[in-house]
Amino acid sequence: MLYQRYRYSQWDGTQQIFDIDASELMDALSDDLLQHGDLSRALRDLFRNGMQNREGSQMPNLRQLMEQLKQQRRQQLQQSNLDSVVDDLKERLDNILRTEREGIQRRLDETAAQPEPEDMDGKEQQRALNRLLQERAQRNLDKLDDLPDGIGGQIQELMEYDFMDQDAQQQFQELLDMLKSQMAQNVSDQMREQMQNMTPEQMEAMREMMRDLNQMLRDRMEGRDPGFEQFMQKWGPMFGDDPPQSLDELMERIQQQMAQMQSLMDSLSPEARRELEDAMQSAMDPRLMDEMSEFASLMQSLMPPDDLARQYPFLGDDSMTLEQAMEAMQQMQSLDQLEQSLQQAMRTGNLDDVDPEQLAELLGDEARRAWEEMDRLRQMLKDAGYITGDDDLSLTARGIRRIGQKAMREVFQHLKKDRIGNHELDSRGAGGDLLGDTKTYEFGDPLQLDLQATVKNAIVRGGPQVPVQLRPDDFEIYRNEHMTRTATIVLLDQSRSMGLFNNWAAAKKVTLALFALIQQQYPRDTLHVVGFSDYAREIDEEDLAGLTWNNWVSGTNLHHALMLSRKLLSREKGCTRQILVITDGEPTAHLEGDQSYFAYPPSYRTELETLKEVRRCTQEGIVINTFMLENNYQLVNFVDRMTRINRGRAFYSSSENLGEYVLVDYINNRRKRVTG
Repeated sequence: MLYQRYRYSQWDGTQQIFDIDASELMDALSDDLLQHGDLSRALRDLFRNGMQNREGSQMPNLRQLMEQLKQQRRQQLQQSNLDSVVDDLKERLDNILRTEREGIQRRLDETAAQPEPEDMDGKEQQRALNRLLQERAQRNLDKLDDLPDGIGGQIQELMEYDFMDQDAQQQFQELLDMLKSQMAQNVSDQMREQMQNMTPEQMEAMREMMRDLNQMLRDRMEGRDPGFEQFMQKWGPMFGDDPPQSLDELMERIQQQMAQMQSLMDSLSPEARRELEDAMQSAMDPRLMDEMSEFASLMQSLMPPDDLARQYPFLGDDSMTLEQAMEAMQQMQSLDQLEQSLQQAMRTGNLDDVDPEQLAELLGDEARRAWEEMDRLRQMLKDAGYITGDDDLSLTARGIRRIGQKAMREVFQHLKKDRIGNHELDSRGAGGDLLGDTKTYEFGDPLQLDLQATVKNAIVRGGPQVPVQLRPDDFEIYRNEHMTRTATIVLLDQSRSMGLFNNWAAAKKVTLALFALIQQQYPRDTLHVVGFSDYAREIDEEDLAGLTWNNWVSGTNLHHALMLSRKLLSREKGCTRQILVITDGEPTAHLEGDQSYFAYPPSYRTELETLKEVRRCTQEGIVINTFMLENNYQLVNFVDRMTRINRGRAFYSSSENLGEYVLVDYINNRRKRVTG
């Protein structure tokens, strides 16, 4: 008994996720190729839907990656509460106000606890300072009590407020810097970093940069040279270590940055959006805010918001800060971009549309390994010699042969053992393989003596003697298998109905199986394929795998197909010649001169010209066997008339058993045994 060994090891990322060889992969593509004849489409469907290997493992596929992406998006949307951004701002402001109030009270308590000086002047001076402190504290407390309810109003008032507590002042400055940074992020990440603790001189430089940027956009709108190079020479450091190389690139970057803020605003409730907008506007320098408002208007005109600026329905309970919300917007937009890339790959089958690094960043290293596994399968087909090309993939001759071999296996696995037999033939011939049994020699037989049996016959007849006297009737010869050479034309109906009624793939599979059968078992035979719809044409073997049915032109021109077949078979001498017609409808077109004439219902002229060509084939000894994929009255009636003329055979079949009928008939007419 044979045992299969398995070796287990810890996963280290180097193991193959999906173990399959190139031949199995090619077999998996065969059905799609037979149906549509498009290698790119077959690979696209494979990458989209995957397949199973011998052990039942599922191949990584684009649908799985897409579902993983959608699951991650759903998880994030169901986890967080976006409106909590405003709650966080309110909480920060409440903490600032509480810190300031506590700081004021602490200052008052510390002052009251100080010992009075012993001299009178010192006492008077301390009392005066205490009164001033108390008056300032009261004014500050009154201002804090009179702050408006909204976040924007509170920030605007506090910007003019003289803090008494340094911690509160520091917290408020950090809040302003954060709001400014998020506004500046609309232009560049570098500007967001520069907003931290910006000096008045730096703020003025920022306003000047925004004015120059707006002027550049106005020049672009009005058809003037925007002067991008001069702008970048002056302000390039504000755009980081990898500055844009053109105005269009700059605008695309800015549009993506602005889309994040727009998505955030669109995803908030109306009340929260209003609060956040007021807070950001209050935190900005008014003149800089004017420049940024003009900039947003110019960008709206030059580059309207694209699909990145989407509204996201956050439905969870977890709180978020503004920084976390912006990071979430960036994450969601990255997921959207990756989803578009995956959708494009699912449409085209081109895995290059997906960035594996982005896959790893957003979905993890396992997703990247899945992509690499799919890309490995495509390269595997190239290395095995089944396909060739980079952008424009095509089947090689080896790939076509593999499809034919699979088709032949599928066709023969449905045959009964007694369906393929040897057919007796009245005529005799030579050239076949010797059989194990013998026969008495007859005049005209090849003299392939069984010497032992011949001598035995002479001894039995004449008795033991030396020398043995041989007579002609003592001769015993080996029987031989007579092998006829066959030339076959397969007429493959490419009319529109073959595809519409799902008969095309079965007919094409049988044709490829015939090619594989001849190449493997009957190399001396010849097989031609003629496709016909409105016209007929010979189809080369290398083009057969990519062949499809005619979706654009009506017509079943069997007349032209028989004419072309008769011409091809006229070159074949000394062999059996036959035509196998695979069709699902009666003739609806014929040739007059070089012009095809179509009529439906079929015209009497079309039937007459087609039957004339059947008679010509009959006169030249060409047998026509017809395999009908439909059994409507018109087709059955026409085929009956055709078989009466030609003495061929007609088979009623379906796309499921077509291969069984065609190949059994071919072999029975191909392999014949002389029994004497």
